[in-house]
Amino acid sequence: MREAIRLAPDSARRGGGPFGAVVVRHEEIVGRGANQVTTSNDPTAHAEVIALRDACQRLQTFRLEDCELYASCEPCPMCLAAAYWARIKRILYAGTRADAAEIGFDDERIYRELARPLNERSLEMRQLLREEALAAFVQWRDQPDKTPY
Repeated sequence: MREAIRLAPDSARRGGGPFGAVVVRHEEIVGRGANQVTTSNDPTAHAEVIALRDACQRLQTFRLEDCELYASCEPCPMCLAAAYWARIKRILYAGTRADAAEIGFDDERIYRELARPLNERSLEMRQLLREEALAAFVQWRDQPDKTPY
């Protein structure tokens, strides 16, 4: 946890957000990440996502089921979803989302939006060309050499 926390102020000094994260496997750090949203102009470049990407590259896998994610702050909905997709077995965090909100990083809006029905969200979503898109699903379903996830 201390390494995740150490990465946070370093990120802020370099112009990123004050967040750090590490992925640990068998008590060894296998991935590190610091917030790079503003320095890379990438809204997905949160510390946790960067750490997950780093761990996956180092371990040459997209499944991290034997790993833990340590984050300097409670993960936002996007980072939490990424941890689920990576099959992380446990998340440990230091600061809370309320702590982050106090300095301007307010995830509550996203949590509230996700709880609403699609037609009541502030971000408009409309479905188009479903039947055409399903062709790729059928192809993948029937592909014998696919890598399931």
